[in-house]
Amino acid sequence: MTDERTAAIEQILQSVVGQWQGIARTWFGPETLADESPIRGSLRRIGTSRFIIHEYESAFEATPLHGAAIYGYNQLTASFEGAWVDSFHMPTNIMLSTGKPADPTLNVLGSYAVEGSSDWGWRTEIVADGPDRLLITAYNRQPDEPEAKAVEIIYSRVTA
Repeated sequence: MTDERTAAIEQILQSVVGQWQGIARTWFGPETLADESPIRGSLRRIGTSRFIIHEYESAFEATPLHGAAIYGYNQLTASFEGAWVDSFHMPTNIMLSTGKPADPTLNVLGSYAVEGSSDWGWRTEIVADGPDRLLITAYNRQPDEPEAKAVEIIYSRVTA
């Protein structure tokens, strides 16, 4: 990996590290906002690796939810990787995702099983929108349908 690429990957990962709070929105269809709830999250490096862990607490229709995702860069495959679980969207399995770097975005695509259907895709995009604002957007990819926004988290950095 070139020094330039290493610096870009490092910048993407480091820009999201911190304590965050904001709003989480969930859609169940392209035009159907199902919920809007406060969210608190922490993103931190895992040692000196090129991986971060995102732990968060929020709610859906006043029912608490908790989750964690690990994101990072695999130097051998030159791709981002992710593993995600939570108590609402992914309570029974771990979703694994991969994606190629696109400055300044951490962008990964995974899939999950849906009873009676082919697997659906789930694309997660993480963008530091300045030093104190973080956007995490997830899109559902139903087979043979256009991608649709499923979750949007708008975080503001918590300062001491």
